[in-house]
Amino acid sequence: MSLPSSTSIEQPQPRVHDVDVITCKAAAVAWGAGQPLVIEQVNVSPPQPMEIRIKVVCTSLCRSDLSAWESQTIFPRIFGHEATGIVESVGEGVTEFTQGDHVLTVFIGECGKCRQCASGCAVKISSLVPLEKVCLLSCGVAAGLGAAWNVADISDGSSVVIFGLGTVGLSVAQGANLRGASQIIGVDTNPEKGEKAKAFGITEFINPNDSKEPIQQVIKHLTGGGADYSFECIGDTGMVTTALQACRDFYSFHLASLLSGVCLKGWGLTVTLGVPKVKPEITAHYGAFLTGRTLKGSLFGGWKPKSDLPSLVEMYTKKEIQVDEYITHNLPFEDVNKAFNLMLEGKCLRCVIHMEN
Repeated sequence: MSLPSSTSIEQPQPRVHDVDVITCKAAAVAWGAGQPLVIEQVNVSPPQPMEIRIKVVCTSLCRSDLSAWESQTIFPRIFGHEATGIVESVGEGVTEFTQGDHVLTVFIGECGKCRQCASGCAVKISSLVPLEKVCLLSCGVAAGLGAAWNVADISDGSSVVIFGLGTVGLSVAQGANLRGASQIIGVDTNPEKGEKAKAFGITEFINPNDSKEPIQQVIKHLTGGGADYSFECIGDTGMVTTALQACRDFYSFHLASLLSGVCLKGWGLTVTLGVPKVKPEITAHYGAFLTGRTLKGSLFGGWKPKSDLPSLVEMYTKKEIQVDEYITHNLPFEDVNKAFNLMLEGKCLRCVIHMEN
């Protein structure tokens, strides 16, 4: 894996050695949508100027990997963006990394210069942090926490509803719980997730298959007019409308203000952060917005990788956030297809795949 680095006023590190193309003994290559991955040898080019080459140690299977594997048309490809590794070599001009550094790989960049960074990047972390755990912070867990803290900015005592209780949804729940939300409702069609979700802050669980009325109406009953915040973490654009309708609107907000005798802050905010497999377009009745609701998108939870991820890693080391608890399976690299099947069957949150030494 080669990723671009950022510049610095420091003097460039010398090339660690004469870098050449290397042959990786094992890579899981996807040759077609839904087809089993094939373990093959691949050649990895040397890092170009301002790039680094990383030896991946662990990668956790992300739901977006599964979505791309099932529905994308660009093949062959190698999945595994939610990874940790060790810098194997550096390209010319790189000052931020040296051979042997431990890093998180991130699918968005932060060069510190342009308004928007489109390339992926790596984030240096302590060599004392377990790579097989913090790989989750390179995507799923960070995305959920950031959606709750940065994008929604959940307030103390608020009500929250989360559609989809995978790793991202449960990370939103953790973030809402740490922000002091008084009611955190989880919605999922998998009944096995109800009890497990409590460990991450879910206070009430709803399975839409068990309800005789629309799920948004159930939520309005539970919250007294709608949730202050709702999160779509499924990757189903049709569910965005449901999430909007489950939010508190101006009228229920105004009534609640009158009944409580205080001026409540704002009204319903919906955040969508799932990656859709099909139908990427969102459709919603204009009335959902006319009544005061807001819809926001979230990419990686609004974090700036290089600036912000080290603080999340530090929170993990201080046991201020949960990460280990999302890991339900650890598998060797040769069982990568088993990991995909476990996620397809809804039997895992995060499966960490350990690369060969």
